[in-house]
Amino acid sequence: MNACHQRAFSALATKVLGAALLLASSAVFSQPLLMASTTSTEQSGLFAHLLPAFKAASGMDVKVVAVGTGQAIDMGRRGDADVLFVHDQAAEEKLVADGFATKRLAVMYNDFVLVGPASDPAGVRGRDIVAALRKAAAGAAPFVSRGDRSGTHVAELRYWKLADLDVSKIAGYRECGCGMGPALNIAASTGAYVLTDRGTWLNFRNRAGLAVLVEGDGKLFNQYGVLPVNPARHPHVNALGANRFIDWVTSPAGQAVIASYKIGGEQLFFPNAKP
Repeated sequence: MNACHQRAFSALATKVLGAALLLASSAVFSQPLLMASTTSTEQSGLFAHLLPAFKAASGMDVKVVAVGTGQAIDMGRRGDADVLFVHDQAAEEKLVADGFATKRLAVMYNDFVLVGPASDPAGVRGRDIVAALRKAAAGAAPFVSRGDRSGTHVAELRYWKLADLDVSKIAGYRECGCGMGPALNIAASTGAYVLTDRGTWLNFRNRAGLAVLVEGDGKLFNQYGVLPVNPARHPHVNALGANRFIDWVTSPAGQAVIASYKIGGEQLFFPNAKP
């Protein structure tokens, strides 16, 4: 093959490779991205606000499986999702350390609040979550726990531990094994106390006699992270699409969409992706 033919062949090969890559890329972005996420991001209404903006920017659809954070992380370990959007930082960092996710990026935060009957029969009202739980336990007040290994459930158990209380010995403590919305419904119908993320609370319509009783404690900080599942562990995952979503949601454009989500003029989530 002379030099002229070699150049022609090289140019043709480059075009074919480029076309193949473009086709592969188009195929990736045309299939829905499977996201495992916590119920708080779904039931707060955030995804109904966020994902159409991502679709407009990328052309990609996202299918959300909303479960507790523990279950979402299990899905990532099994390769049953492409990307995770969750809120249990210790578990997220372990997933990366174990090689099931390639990285973890902070994306946004809000806070947890303790809600209960506005009359507050246990006298928990204030800014100290540990003191509030001690009062609830001492008064044998009904308390609904999600009991589902969600980020909210993990946080709640952490607060009980800080209060030096064993939940198995608390008279009014009940686990529902359910999402945040159903847990709030149970609390509303039974006059119970319950820990919730603020976003779901603000979007919750069936409040009955419930009110926010404890807020403003620094321990109630609630951080969310995004993680792409590792294609080296699970080659079938849509790694390109997962990283496309993460790049967008942590970009100024995606962060602005998160910040713009409000209910009654109140912001539900606060972006804090690192530049």
